[in-house]
Amino acid sequence: MPKKPEHKQTLTDITGKLPPRDSELEEVVLGACMLEKDAYMNVCDLLVPDSFYDPVNKKIFQAITTLGLNQKPIDIITVTEQLRRDGTLEEVGGAVHIAELTARVYSSANLEFHAGIVAQKYLARRLISFAANVETKAYDESNDIEELLQETESQLFEISQNQLKREVTQIDPVINTALEQIQNAANSESGLSGLQTGYRELDRITSGWQNSDLIIIAARPAMGKTAFVLSMAKNMAVDYNVPIAIFTLEMSNVQLIKRLISNVASLEGEKIKSGRLTPDEEDRLNTRIRTVYGAPLYLDETPGLSISELRTKARRLVREKGVKLIMIDYLQLMNATGLKLGSREQEVSTISRSLKALAKELDIPIIALSQLNRSTESREDKRPVLSDLRESGAIEQDADIVCFIHRPEYYTKASEDAEGNNIRGLAYLIVAKHRSGAVGDVKLHFISKYAKFENWEEGYDIMQETLNDNTFKLSSKMNNMVAPDNNEVPF
Repeated sequence: MPKKPEHKQTLTDITGKLPPRDSELEEVVLGACMLEKDAYMNVCDLLVPDSFYDPVNKKIFQAITTLGLNQKPIDIITVTEQLRRDGTLEEVGGAVHIAELTARVYSSANLEFHAGIVAQKYLARRLISFAANVETKAYDESNDIEELLQETESQLFEISQNQLKREVTQIDPVINTALEQIQNAANSESGLSGLQTGYRELDRITSGWQNSDLIIIAARPAMGKTAFVLSMAKNMAVDYNVPIAIFTLEMSNVQLIKRLISNVASLEGEKIKSGRLTPDEEDRLNTRIRTVYGAPLYLDETPGLSISELRTKARRLVREKGVKLIMIDYLQLMNATGLKLGSREQEVSTISRSLKALAKELDIPIIALSQLNRSTESREDKRPVLSDLRESGAIEQDADIVCFIHRPEYYTKASEDAEGNNIRGLAYLIVAKHRSGAVGDVKLHFISKYAKFENWEEGYDIMQETLNDNTFKLSSKMNNMVAPDNNEVPF
């Protein structure tokens, strides 16, 4: 009779201790899988062959897994035959040892509990190996520490994700959650179920930005992508006191705040840069900037931000600052450090999938700006379409909402369209994809010299401002308006 080979422990942690394992419990799980018909299906999402520390048990479970994947019966006979086909039957102790495994189990009633213990010990071993590997690399001075940090976090995230068991949910609690959200929307002053942006038509279409949604806002250069999200951030963080985080990969925090100051104080960007303000403008600046102090707006200017860095910082912001929405300017400047990918398109696809997964994990909306390719410039109709999204079709696939910014006057160099309608300052926010609602155009007014977007009907009331007892009176006379330079690029 073949004798089960004696196994010598080989894996040890850095202290010299034997790693977490329970060979007897592993054998109980194997026996239960062969004892009852559906036992394997109850543990297949918890265990993989590597979950078994004893190499004999690992080979047996590999045979069980092969049978399960091929939808074949799993019992003493089929497992024995599969091991014979694998050429490992003698290595595991022969048919006698397989029979002995089932003889030790009277019921599979506690199978999932036992499998959970085996899975936890496997996770502990992975963490031990992971920590030892990190320590070895940290001692090696030839390794770049920043890259090692990114690689470490990426691997640790992979370990944690692989260990998650996906549970099914009975419909009742989901119905209760949906009804609660509907009631909350009914009770709110805005009547929205999501976060209010300050743009009424946009909020009407989306019911506010919804938790777990990935929102892509895309445009060609000079359309005002950054100006739009900054205007929206001002509305939400300053006016509605919603905690927001902005990750700006293209400009520094100071540059971004200068644009915010121009937006809030209605001061021209060039004057903000040069500091050449009139006394009235200085008073306006000092008065209006007070509304920004204390706003729950958090900035991060990390260049070349990786998805693993974003994940770490986003979790901390949500946990410590209560952040309700994250904005990223912009997606194509991110990278997937620590992941081996074949092309930039694959990298962008990985980033977009990771952003959607992060939005679901944190249960908050994530807004990412994106570039459009040059195809719009060569068309007669400059209005963007979904196929214009740059570098990866996965962006469209992963996003819950895709919006485009389009300013007709930028291309026509005219103040009126073919029908004679005024288009000075007209900007369309085109909701081109909306996974859970309607699509359509939102008319906004873009004030280029202030890098500011307003509701269309309010945009003309911002042009003339005078100081009177710290209150600024707004003129709505269109005849006094100065049309913005059509060629002006938002600073």
